[in-house]
Amino acid sequence: MLSKLKIKNIHLRYFRYKKNSEFKKALFFLAPSLLGISIFVLIPFVDVIRRSFFDAMNKKYVGLSNYYSILGNEAFIKAVKNTVRFLGTCIPLLLVLTLLLSLLLYKQKKHKEFLKISFLLPMSIPVASVVVLWKLLFHENGLINVLLHHFHISNINFINSGKAFYILVFTYIWKNAGYDMILWLTGLYGIDESYYEAASVDGAGRVAKFYYITLPNLLPTIFMIGVLSFINSFKVFREAYLIAGDYPNNSIYMLQHILNNWFVSLDIQKMSAAAVLTMLVFLILILLFKLLDKTQEE
Repeated sequence: MLSKLKIKNIHLRYFRYKKNSEFKKALFFLAPSLLGISIFVLIPFVDVIRRSFFDAMNKKYVGLSNYYSILGNEAFIKAVKNTVRFLGTCIPLLLVLTLLLSLLLYKQKKHKEFLKISFLLPMSIPVASVVVLWKLLFHENGLINVLLHHFHISNINFINSGKAFYILVFTYIWKNAGYDMILWLTGLYGIDESYYEAASVDGAGRVAKFYYITLPNLLPTIFMIGVLSFINSFKVFREAYLIAGDYPNNSIYMLQHILNNWFVSLDIQKMSAAAVLTMLVFLILILLFKLLDKTQEE
């Protein structure tokens, strides 16, 4: 009996030693990444939080004054409204459109690979080239206005009017549709065909199959695409900035514009407070996405 206990203790010690050694090995390989994240992400962000409570000029603690200042700033409020409008338009539109295209492509037998490459092609085009193309098309003297003039229709100022917002929406969807379609297709290929066969035997139609089989199985994909689309939507600033500059039309004046302008004018305290608020909104939205995803899975 005593020998059995000794053997058991030896086994437990061995497994603990093995577990600790594996943890140390993992930590050794992760150390460079953890160090890089700490130096370039965590420490700077903690410093940003600290700066948001101080005056940049005299280093005096001002509490929430910087937050009150930006929340009362008309340009900031306008940028927030435009950003929310852009997100509320683009993300649902992109999700629905790419899902429909993916379903069509999933059933497609011929030229499937060619179509995939065609949809992914916009991702490989540099932003500068896209901007040149949009300027050629939508400029006051661009290709579209030349065609309109040919049909005796007056020129439309696309870039410096409210229509610039829809150009930005089109740019975002055109640029990101291919990537989202690949994610949808990955989710669709992961659904067991036997579910559809069993549903067909039970007399289920296409709509019933989509609602009771396809959609529930795509919930993790919907969550992932939603989060990635949300993050990618903030990258559209490059196009807006290169097309219209620091101060574009009011309809496309985004959060990134005002942060960029504050950076140029060295309004560090305002920029820090805005960055902290933006990060809080990011975290809340991602948590809500995750909570919704978990609720739907249950």
